[in-house]
Amino acid sequence: MSAITVIGAGFGALTAIRKLRSADSGLQIDVIAPRPEFVYFPGTIWIPTGLRKPEDLVVPLDNFFRRMNVNYHQGEATGLKDGGRTLETSAGDVSNDGLIIASGGRFIRKLPGIEHSIMPCGGTAPTVEIRDRLAAMDGGTIAFGFSGNPKEPSAMRGGPMFEFLFGIDNWLRKQGRRDKFKLVFVTPAPKPGARLGPKAVEGILAEMDKRNIETHLGHKMKAFEADKVITEGGEFEADMILFIPGMTGNQWFDNTDLPRSAGGLLKANAFCQVEGQDKVYVAGDSGSFPGPDWLPKQAHMADLQAEACAANLIDELAGKPANHSFKAELLCIIDSRTSGMLVVRTEKRNLVLPSMLPLHWAKRFFEWMYLRKYR
Repeated sequence: MSAITVIGAGFGALTAIRKLRSADSGLQIDVIAPRPEFVYFPGTIWIPTGLRKPEDLVVPLDNFFRRMNVNYHQGEATGLKDGGRTLETSAGDVSNDGLIIASGGRFIRKLPGIEHSIMPCGGTAPTVEIRDRLAAMDGGTIAFGFSGNPKEPSAMRGGPMFEFLFGIDNWLRKQGRRDKFKLVFVTPAPKPGARLGPKAVEGILAEMDKRNIETHLGHKMKAFEADKVITEGGEFEADMILFIPGMTGNQWFDNTDLPRSAGGLLKANAFCQVEGQDKVYVAGDSGSFPGPDWLPKQAHMADLQAEACAANLIDELAGKPANHSFKAELLCIIDSRTSGMLVVRTEKRNLVLPSMLPLHWAKRFFEWMYLRKYR
């Protein structure tokens, strides 16, 4: 019986588990993750404004692991040896015949004073902090922003920040408090959201202008202070700072011989194989993949890459060459709490649908459908 180890409990990891089990009921699957739970990060945009609570989005995986008949090891990956056939973890070594790395990315928190900011994509705890601080504020300036990894253009998480921005704006208006707040959006990019396509950028900037949201664009971030955002193009005061920095690879990659991109992610080929490695695959934020310059770091892309990982590993274990690639596709609904703008981008088209109520409910329905698989 062959054994495959999957690192992680996020989108890519869980999709890989489902596809592996569907392909082979007798396969041994070992899962390494710090906690047996799945956090549905796309839904955290609604925590600050009360549409979601943490318990709505954190799903215990005990039942799912039992259904999938996997061996769960509570711990973290720490290294790799024996040509990839032995994964070193904080809970001991785990051997494998094939490995899928879906342990996510690591945010680069090196900007001076970044501790004064809240990172919304850090899980449910930061979004609860935003909720509580927002409720306690009588007014003031809230800064929203993101940056990337200059050595890895794909390693950024910008889309959710637009949703926090528009959602909080909507919520303050509903409460009749918007006139007491100044909202400022800041990013080093001159055209925020460029990876979504030109039409999306125009729509996002037009929406900011319509909502009287100030912008501070195209200037390198220098530092944060407790009540200030500082860029090379100037500085402004802020009573609360929400900021998502760029991403790089996991710390434990440093304890391996796995090839890395300039930005610190695992170098993968079109089949999601880690370059030069035997039956070692990567999906999602951990990897640097070939593709268009707008190739996204998002849950949908991680799912597509995980499907390719699982299919290729099954083939390799059967003595067949890997030949399953993944579709380069950006698919998202930029939500504003009461409506949503649909963005679809592939190598052949770039579709943008203007913000409308049905798309907000489509995003909520998709969340319900997605979580059903793991509850």
